Amino acid sequence: MRPASADDRVDLTAFIRASLPLSGVPFIPDIQLHIATPRSGLYRLAMADDSDLMPPYWAYPWAGGAVLARYLFDHPATVTGKRVVDLGTGSGLVAIAAMKCGAAHVLAVDIDAKAIAAARLNAAANDVVIGTQLGDIIGGAPPSADIILAGDIFYDAALALRVLPFLQRCRTAGLDVLIGDPGRAPLPTSSLLQVADYAVPDFGGARDRPTANSAVFRLR
Repeated sequence: MRPASADDRVDLTAFIRASLPLSGVPFIPDIQLHIATPRSGLYRLAMADDSDLMPPYWAYPWAGGAVLARYLFDHPATVTGKRVVDLGTGSGLVAIAAMKCGAAHVLAVDIDAKAIAAARLNAAANDVVIGTQLGDIIGGAPPSADIILAGDIFYDAALALRVLPFLQRCRTAGLDVLIGDPGRAPLPTSSLLQVADYAVPDFGGARDRPTANSAVFRLR
């Protein structure tokens, strides 16, 4: 297959608006996201730029993010007036929830440029403003923030080995760290304290299970 040229590449913002309709997120009040459907053509989007074939995590509200968002709406004081970093923002669901709950500032971080574009569009659709940062921050120093929110960041064993030391450095530096997860295998449960649990949608789960029993954890 020949490399995609600049003329072949899809206008990402226009593609998301046209192909991923705004839909409500079950159990998450007052938030709509551009969510993929079977007719969205995500494969075509990936093939239009074969330098970036990352899975489209940004096109769905995964359980770890959904449970964190649900928790914030039930406990808005967690983020009210605080500087928040949403690590691995994906669709931007958690970042949007934090702003709606009164955060002073939210920085949504992801290594996928498509996720950053989707998060910006989703934030605008929900009448909030978030900051965004494209790149991998987990090898560096703790960010200037009060709290780190990490939804579904432990989906991969190799990634988990890198993420946990970063989050531990953040905790040592005085940042609160909240993690949302539906119990994926690499989750470091021995380092976590569960603070809540909810049944929320899980787009990464089995088709016969529309919801997953997911939990919010605080890093000890």
